[in-house]
Amino acid sequence: MISVRVCSAIVLTLLISGCKVGPNYNRPAVNTPGQYRGTAPDLTNQPAVQSIAETQWEGVFQDEALAALIKEALVNNYDMQIAAARILQAQAIVGVTRANQLPNLYGTAGVDHIRNRLAPNAPTFDSVSIQLNYIADFWGKYRRGTEAARAQLLATTYGRSVVQTTLVSDIAIAYFQLRQFDYRLDFSQQAVAADKDILRLNTLKYKGGESAVTDVYQADLLVQQAEAEVITDRRLIEQTENQISILLGRNPGPITRGLALNDQPHLATVPTGLPSTLLERRPDVRQSEANLMSANANVGVAKAAFFPQISLTGLFGAQSTSLTSFLQGPATVWAVGGQALQPLYAGGAIRGAYKLAWAQRTEAELSYRQTVQIAFGDVASSLVGYNQSRLFRMKIEEQTNTYKETARLANVRFTNGSTSFLEVLVTQQQYFTSQLALAQAWNAEMQNYVQLYQALGGGWNP
Repeated sequence: MISVRVCSAIVLTLLISGCKVGPNYNRPAVNTPGQYRGTAPDLTNQPAVQSIAETQWEGVFQDEALAALIKEALVNNYDMQIAAARILQAQAIVGVTRANQLPNLYGTAGVDHIRNRLAPNAPTFDSVSIQLNYIADFWGKYRRGTEAARAQLLATTYGRSVVQTTLVSDIAIAYFQLRQFDYRLDFSQQAVAADKDILRLNTLKYKGGESAVTDVYQADLLVQQAEAEVITDRRLIEQTENQISILLGRNPGPITRGLALNDQPHLATVPTGLPSTLLERRPDVRQSEANLMSANANVGVAKAAFFPQISLTGLFGAQSTSLTSFLQGPATVWAVGGQALQPLYAGGAIRGAYKLAWAQRTEAELSYRQTVQIAFGDVASSLVGYNQSRLFRMKIEEQTNTYKETARLANVRFTNGSTSFLEVLVTQQQYFTSQLALAQAWNAEMQNYVQLYQALGGGWNP
């Protein structure tokens, strides 16, 4: 009979010499551009400044009211809580999967009473035993399984970071949109008051016989236009407040404001950093890579199914015919055994599972490459979006100032009797429309600013 020492040596040899079948993970090579498209070349030879991607959101969004909303959302938002719960699930799965690498130890105790007609006084046997079952992970099946589970945990953790960066961006975008509607509402209310003054003046002139009734109707049109815009802006404001409230984990309600839309701090030129760092900065890229790592490990799990499964068992126990003698000195029983199970024919299931694992790994690698390419595209599109929307806003601002002065001069000329009210009507409508366009242009600039920050990784700290 093989001694316990010999069995222990065999088990130790199996553990030491065990291998892990299947491919080891290596990050796929991707085509990384030298610089982002849309980045202005540095002609000043100045030292590089810190990329906005390395700046936490507190340093990017400096409106105190907005910062308070983001902090509240990071604590109370349900998507964040769901993402945290998924991490706990992934941690538990790692624990369950890792347990396959460890022996199973069972304890049993029982009483067996044997009754025979030939031996009516047959004894009752009391027994207790400990049984050890262990499947030697010689081919690395369970280690690869644990590797896959750990990679999924990593992917889930990165997934939570994706949720966080998206949430911060969604809050900022909705807040800037809310401030745009506030901007429009404020101007529309001022326009209502100014247009009512013009209507009052035209009514007096008409009653005094100085002007036609059409001037009264035209002035009334200006009032109606401004009042309609006030109604629209109030609706949009309340709907946007409700949207932000849900992101905060609240019931719909009012939202605290801070700086005006045109007073929001933001950089004229955004430092982007090197494109090669985007693979480390973007949490969705890291999440996709972790999924690839998991799929890669699962190939090893599937390949190990082709090889024998080596199981070891051990038993140690005691048996006695009476409880008294059992406590005093029972007869001990022990046994050690080993078994190798080799799959011979499974109808192609093992080979099919192996092909499936490879196909899933191929899909995961393609998904990773696609995610990287999309990330570069996001940055390039956000760069051109921010730079061009900033230039567009500046032009609309110039246009609005011109319309404002034109409308003022037209009103002066009309008051002095130098022109008809039609000129006032046209210039006032142009100024009104341009002010609404300016509010929209400010919002577009800030939204592109947020989207560029998110595309560069959203200040996520890997």
